[in-house]
Amino acid sequence: MKRERPIRKSSERGLTLVELIVTVAILSILASAAVPVARFKVKRDRERDLHRDLWEMRDAIDHYKDAADKGAIQTKVDSQNYPPDLDTLVNGVDVQSKKVKFLRRIPVDPMTGKAEWGLRSMQDDPKSDSYGGQSVFDVYSKSQGTALDGTKYSDW
Repeated sequence: MKRERPIRKSSERGLTLVELIVTVAILSILASAAVPVARFKVKRDRERDLHRDLWEMRDAIDHYKDAADKGAIQTKVDSQNYPPDLDTLVNGVDVQSKKVKFLRRIPVDPMTGKAEWGLRSMQDDPKSDSYGGQSVFDVYSKSQGTALDGTKYSDW
C-alpha cells in the first residue's frame, strides 16, 4: 500500500518558521551593517558643510580686505583693512554711494548647530582661541569634536 501525501491547498502555502527565522536573521545582519555607513555619511556631509561655510566666510573677509586695500572702504587704522566683525560683511558697507554686501548671512556651524564662530584678529596668536576684538582676520569652528581624518574641527 502506497501512502498518499495530502495535497496542499493554495491558501495553505506560506513560509515555515525556519524560513522566517533565517529571513529575519539575514535582514538584521544587513541592517546592522547599514547603520555605521549611514552615520559615517551624515558626519561626512556635515564636515563638507563646515568646509564650505568656512571657505565662504574667509572669501568674504578677503574680498572686504581687497576693497579696503584699494581705498573703496574706510577702515580703522589698527584693523589692517580687515572687517570689524562678521555682521559688517552681512549688513554691507557704503562704497561710492552703493551698499556692498560681502556675505548673505552668517552660516550656522554644522558641528555646533549655532551661528557662533570663533574669531581671530591679526594681533591674535594663530592658534589662540581668545579674540582680541580689533578686526576679523580668520574664523574657525567652536566645536571641540574630531573629524574623520583625525584633526580637530577648530583647527580647520
